[in-house]
Amino acid sequence: MDRLPRVRHAGPMIDGGVTTHGSSDGASEGGAPGGGRSGGGASGGGAFADGTSPAAGTGLGRGLVGLLAVSTGMCVAAMYYAQPLLGEIRAALGLSTGTAGLVVSVTQAGYLVALCLLVPVGDLVARRRLIPALVAAQAVGLFVLATATSATQLLIAAVAVGALSVTAQIGVAFAATLAGDAERGKVVGTVMSGLLLGILLARTVAGYLADLGGWRTPFWVAGAAQLVLCAVLAARLPAEPRTAAPRLGYRALIASVVGLLRDEPVLRLRAAYGAASFGAFSALWTPLAFLLSAAPYHYSTGVIGLFGLLGLMGVLAASFVGRAADRGRAGAATVGTAALLLAAWLPLGLGGHSLAALIVGILALDLAAQGLHIANQSEIYRLNPAARSRLTSAYMATYFAGGLAGSIASGTAYSHGGWTAVSVTGAVFGLAAVALACWDALRRRSAAVAV
Repeated sequence: MDRLPRVRHAGPMIDGGVTTHGSSDGASEGGAPGGGRSGGGASGGGAFADGTSPAAGTGLGRGLVGLLAVSTGMCVAAMYYAQPLLGEIRAALGLSTGTAGLVVSVTQAGYLVALCLLVPVGDLVARRRLIPALVAAQAVGLFVLATATSATQLLIAAVAVGALSVTAQIGVAFAATLAGDAERGKVVGTVMSGLLLGILLARTVAGYLADLGGWRTPFWVAGAAQLVLCAVLAARLPAEPRTAAPRLGYRALIASVVGLLRDEPVLRLRAAYGAASFGAFSALWTPLAFLLSAAPYHYSTGVIGLFGLLGLMGVLAASFVGRAADRGRAGAATVGTAALLLAAWLPLGLGGHSLAALIVGILALDLAAQGLHIANQSEIYRLNPAARSRLTSAYMATYFAGGLAGSIASGTAYSHGGWTAVSVTGAVFGLAAVALACWDALRRRSAAVAV
């Protein structure tokens, strides 16, 4: 890791950042250079307390990218530590199965609320100060979890930890702001790789630490690690590139998220893609444990947990698609991943009785879902540079809603029709992504003919 963050710049430094004069973002999918219609109005502006706001970045060193990747992974991992520990937590605190299960639900609820109400603050407060503060707060939440003696304390701490996990999304927006136009896709892909690894490894690490020292140990260790991370981030994060912009209060900031969805066709399209991809992803993983624990597999919980490692394919997709977006191939990557999102459900459908088909399907679906997610983020971060946290909020809230729909739909499908019904349900989400790709292609062709 570099000793100091290296931010290449074309203008004078301001507190570790650079002063720029406008955005150099090129034309976006919507056809409007530099972010379509978001340049003014409530949806376009955002300001720090000193009356300045983020603008387009001009590049950053590998050490800083690595630090942001690690920090996003650690922050989002906190959402998942409790999942493999629910049985031990239930027994230790004398909880009912339903109350113990609420730990996962309230963590996700906290995350969703924070996507809407906390992530946009990154456009109002300098992220180099906001991110370490949120990491420190999450450490406190993890310590409260580690010391929980009642259901009330446990659930309140779980809500806080889930809400503060959105620090990962603020970090992704921060990386996109610091990155130059020519490398933004690669940088976002690298940081997202760290986030995905955090999700994949969280359950495994938590289970291992719990075996060593009981269910409280993962939370103590994670809290301590977050404090160390906080100190490193506070010392190393540079100031963002900034330019003059209108000042927004918090209420106007939150309201402007809706304005961005209204005014930015690229954001609406990419949010719809995101909902379809995460819907398909959740449609697989929600009932998968039921399939693997029943005939013909009869796998143990430990073996079922190993299937999560197949998600490493998504890390490869993040890097590849990010680089493709930088080369101007985000459209091709979108079409390819949308098609794969649908095609993956053929082997997955056969996976009810074939382990080989199931593994192929899982690999294909994860590659498609994560690849499409990275393509989406690469495109929305080419829009208004001063609104990247609000763009993230709008996109991720829609993305998460799609995942929730996929989870509910697939769980219901499995209850009524088994794995075949789940496969049909998942394929519907894949078909929605393909339909969006076809519609967008026809729209573009019609626009080109009209010109």
